[in-house]
Amino acid sequence: MPRFWGPVGRIQPSPRNETWSKSVARVVVDVMLKPEILDPQGKAVHGAFGRLGFDGVADVRQGKRFEITLDGEATEERVAEIRKAADTLLANPVIEDYSLHVESDAR
Repeated sequence: MPRFWGPVGRIQPSPRNETWSKSVARVVVDVMLKPEILDPQGKAVHGAFGRLGFDGVADVRQGKRFEITLDGEATEERVAEIRKAADTLLANPVIEDYSLHVESDAR
């Protein structure tokens, strides 16, 4: 929860979040390249594992993770909005797949 220093130096709730007890939820979107897409960054990390002495690593795929904190509950409608954002903004559907899950009470 965002906080700011009040006039006397005490930590107070941010002006836009008026209470400390407000419930929040986190929606996590993990984006990965599709399996058929070459992953040069993953290959580079895989090679580094061997050079640094980490044995037994068969493959590495690089991806990205978005943690979206919502004010209030993660209702079906709000999760649908995040899914739409993932389809249009967070992932490129031509070369990437994504998974989405909700973590409750993300404080």
